Amino acid sequence: MHKLDSLSSEALDELEAGVGVLMVVWGRSAERIKPQVSPSQLRALVVVDRHGSINLMSLADELGSIPSVTSRLCDRLQAAGLLSRVAGADDRREVMLQLSKDGRRLLRQFQRERKADLKQVLDAMTPRTRNALLTGLSAFHSAATEVGLPDEEFA
Repeated sequence: MHKLDSLSSEALDELEAGVGVLMVVWGRSAERIKPQVSPSQLRALVVVDRHGSINLMSLADELGSIPSVTSRLCDRLQAAGLLSRVAGADDRREVMLQLSKDGRRLLRQFQRERKADLKQVLDAMTPRTRNALLTGLSAFHSAATEVGLPDEEFA
């Protein structure tokens, strides 16, 4: 294992490999939730959950999508009983998106599954390496925020 003191190609390869494993954990956890949703649907649910209530344009912006595509995605989530459309509190003509009870349950299930998978990996590490990882991830999060990357919660 290379020490990550420099931004060498090897250091970046190691970081990429570690991130890849985290993505596998995320994907495995998502595969076990019921009903099954696509990665883009899951991300939309996470964004709506983070905001509590959000309009279609804002959701499309956060997803990096266009409103018509986001609207169809929301149609499917609403048909599955995971998302609700409600009139805005300030402007009754504005449609706001909120998680349904089943949508909140699905995200809590996803969070439990993901945490169980992460715990399994962390339990296999020594306390020293686990603490080093958590310290490093905290610093990475801070640096990402400083350079302007979105500070998103992933359910």
